[in-house]
Amino acid sequence: MKVFRGYQHPQLAPQCALTIGNFDGVHRGHQAMLALLKNEAQHRGVPSCVLSFEPHPRDYFAAVARKPEIAPARIATLRDKLTELARCGIDQCVVLPFDARLSSQPPETFIQDVLVRGLGTRYVLVGDDFRFGVKRAGDYAMLDAAGERLGFDVARMNSYEVHGTRVSSSAVREALAQGNMGQVAGLLGRPYSISGHVVHGRKLGRDLGFRTVNLRFSHWKPAASGIFAVQVYGLSGAPLPGVANLGIRPSIDPDDVNGGRVLLETHCLDWPASLGEEGAYGKIIHVELLHKLHDELKYDGLDSLKAGIAKDCDDARAFFAQSFSASMHTETSRQTTRDRI
Repeated sequence: MKVFRGYQHPQLAPQCALTIGNFDGVHRGHQAMLALLKNEAQHRGVPSCVLSFEPHPRDYFAAVARKPEIAPARIATLRDKLTELARCGIDQCVVLPFDARLSSQPPETFIQDVLVRGLGTRYVLVGDDFRFGVKRAGDYAMLDAAGERLGFDVARMNSYEVHGTRVSSSAVREALAQGNMGQVAGLLGRPYSISGHVVHGRKLGRDLGFRTVNLRFSHWKPAASGIFAVQVYGLSGAPLPGVANLGIRPSIDPDDVNGGRVLLETHCLDWPASLGEEGAYGKIIHVELLHKLHDELKYDGLDSLKAGIAKDCDDARAFFAQSFSASMHTETSRQTTRDRI
């Protein structure tokens, strides 16, 4: 998938089939929309294209209003969003900076400048609650009328439901806030995960006997936080079980090397000997958050922090042992059924 910052780029396709949105999480509703977009693009012989925004528009308006509490919790980093869009087979993604100019743009100008002149849109697919332009003045009816006048097709996709629940980024955020990782996986169609380059930290975990690999979560307000049993990909040939802290580390000095930023700190229960002491730094890893153990805790000293981490490791091992036992039981049941047949 080709990624473009803005729509004025010589390598951008002259025409496309387009969908527009934030796509935070790229959940199953998004995936259904992207599959339909790909099909329509193939019929028209043009590339599929996603138009997205960074920062999230609600982040921008929260900053303007100086009300950070109204900003949405972020499900995924931009890296992870782009990775999932690529996995869905999208040909190109245009990331527009959501700023004062874009936020004040009339919907008619957005259609003419961005959709028609900028992207050469032949087909636009939007969700049933799609609004655009200054004060959200543009809607599906306006877009449909403009398409008929300017020569592009417009379609609208209804909400996507799983077991009677509307799949949305808001529903994913709510499930993450509750720590219901099974429900999150059902909404996403995959385990919730975070990826990125391993960065240097304070190396306190090494001193405590629990070395960690650290990823920065680029947004200040992650939708998930706490202590999790995880699987780590990218450090060895097989996934590694571990325990991770996603958040601000309340027991650690806020003026440490990471400047109080949100980190995902992961301790692998079995560290690959081939990596040595420094072998993980700079690697791109993928961490699946499978089960929430508890919220972040503030410990009264390093000894209690060390004891708390040890208990988290024991609880993570118990989770993986139980999961392995359950999977073996399921497989045995399937084999018995096949034998009877």
